Amino acid sequence: MHFSVITPTHQRRDLLPDAVASVRATISAPLDFSFEHLIYDNGSSDGTPAYLREAAKEPGPPLRYWQHASKQTAGFARNQLIREAPPEAWIVPLDDDDFLLQRTLHNYAAQINAHAGRPWLVADFLRVDEQGRYMPGEDYYSWRFDSPADMLRAIFRAEHFIQGNVCYSRALFDEVGGYTAELTMAEDLDLYVRFLLAGHLPVLCPHISHLHRFHRSNVSIGVDADKHNADLRVIYEKYEQELSRQGIEKP
Repeated sequence: MHFSVITPTHQRRDLLPDAVASVRATISAPLDFSFEHLIYDNGSSDGTPAYLREAAKEPGPPLRYWQHASKQTAGFARNQLIREAPPEAWIVPLDDDDFLLQRTLHNYAAQINAHAGRPWLVADFLRVDEQGRYMPGEDYYSWRFDSPADMLRAIFRAEHFIQGNVCYSRALFDEVGGYTAELTMAEDLDLYVRFLLAGHLPVLCPHISHLHRFHRSNVSIGVDADKHNADLRVIYEKYEQELSRQGIEKP
């Protein structure tokens, strides 16, 4: 079993090393799997390129990186990274300002072994502040659904959302066509909607996937209920025929 942790980054020289260190701290024992960290730098001018050159030379699990001269969308960057992952890889998204837990990949591997043939998984995550301190009452918890349609219904009612707290097979990514690179927000949710439309309900994992860091330059700053509903409408319109056929109402 092999995991590819994927991280797009832009102007996060001060935060990215924590994400890199968290992946390198992964403990696989007693399971036998390999892993790597793939990073795509979207035109950073804050010293990130020099940092990545040095970080890639350090001992430990492989860190591979690519660069683009100008800023690209997160969906574009993730597509580029996944194309570099092995065909049999399991993909674990990690934002450049977050922390992967030491046993996250181990716990995903255990769930993959326990649920043969299920191509994606979802877990809970915790929120921390800029210094990495736990924020009580801000946990994100995933729900168990009886069918893909039930999960889609909850998503488009804005009752449930999914971020980087997932693991999915490269094969499933290829099956549904990857991220929509043109989307500037909610490109991850757009991909997961297509997983569900393809009939794949995620395995609900009993572990914490990562720590999501709140800070002054979060990409999600300013995304309130109105903005989230606007993003949902954009996604709904892309798949309206399939969604309406399943009785999923427009947000």
